[in-house]
Amino acid sequence: MNARTLLRLFAFVSFGLAHAASAQGLTPEQMQSAESDYQRYCALCHGADRQGHVNDHAPSLRSRSLLETGFPMVLREAISYGRPGTPMGGYLDEVGGPMTRDQIRNLAHWLATVAEARPFPLGAAPVQGDVAEGAKLYRKNCAGCHGGKGEGGTGTALGNAAMLALTPDAFLRHAIANGRDGTPMPAFLGKLTDPQIDSLTAFLRSRASGWEQRTPVLAEPPPLDRIVLNPDAAEPEFTLRDGLYVSAAELDRELKAGKKMVLLDTRVTSMWQMAHIAGAVPAPYYASREEVMASLPTDGTWIVAYCECPRAAAESVVTRLRASGLQNTAVLYEGIQGWISLGYPVAAGRAEGGADTHDHAH
Repeated sequence: MNARTLLRLFAFVSFGLAHAASAQGLTPEQMQSAESDYQRYCALCHGADRQGHVNDHAPSLRSRSLLETGFPMVLREAISYGRPGTPMGGYLDEVGGPMTRDQIRNLAHWLATVAEARPFPLGAAPVQGDVAEGAKLYRKNCAGCHGGKGEGGTGTALGNAAMLALTPDAFLRHAIANGRDGTPMPAFLGKLTDPQIDSLTAFLRSRASGWEQRTPVLAEPPPLDRIVLNPDAAEPEFTLRDGLYVSAAELDRELKAGKKMVLLDTRVTSMWQMAHIAGAVPAPYYASREEVMASLPTDGTWIVAYCECPRAAAESVVTRLRASGLQNTAVLYEGIQGWISLGYPVAAGRAEGGADTHDHAH
């Protein structure tokens, strides 16, 4: 089982847990509050009746296809962190928006409820295709609506690194194959063959590190004897929030200054494969990872951990590190979702069958 398959299995389990919770529904008060939030924050572009394309080519939020396949993770990520490079900003208070996580959760549930959507998992299989063929198919079938470089038009902007880095292949493929009901997006199932749809999906995935990238640029995890970044440099200067959290802005500043530190990616390793902060070593929260932990410096070198959620996994790892005596430790407050969505650089990991490896930032 390769790393990308593990990612899909992780997403499948996460979806199942979230969907089980959603079965409880919202109270009438929560429904009313969520609708009020929608009208206040979303209706200007998405329309008072969720019809979409009122301003800035905002997509329809009545589409069952979108809501059934994007609930809850894709939908909540888009609302929380926005889509950099498009008019869609992040509405989570942690990135400067006006909404709490509970408000965004309720808004996502409200959208699915009023659309009478029945969310379902898309499966765990990765999508493999011919990227070069996918590029040709995109120019012929997609560019007229989505733009020659994915910049959007009458269709959604697809050339968005944050969306592509965080959106599962199966979500993209389902949209291509089945279209988006209630929108101009047609279903290509029957118009294109299954291998052609796979190739279109693979092409879009390949743009996650920039639309002009010709081929995927990949990287391998740092060897365990070289996990300290800039070992001969000065220590970083962090001002920790609540004695634990470092901001994305501070971490980016110190990385750009070439400071000495260790970065731990505490997510499931397959998520490191999709996108990670350059130089980070996989150290999943769920495993003891003795070989990684044994390689950590004990000389006071700063160790910064991050995860997707945005903090729970990283906090669990840092708690263990501090209990073992490593006090110069911190958690990236925004998590990698916030990091990516705020425009900070990431690298792509090694994918099965990939090219020669080296780091690449976008």
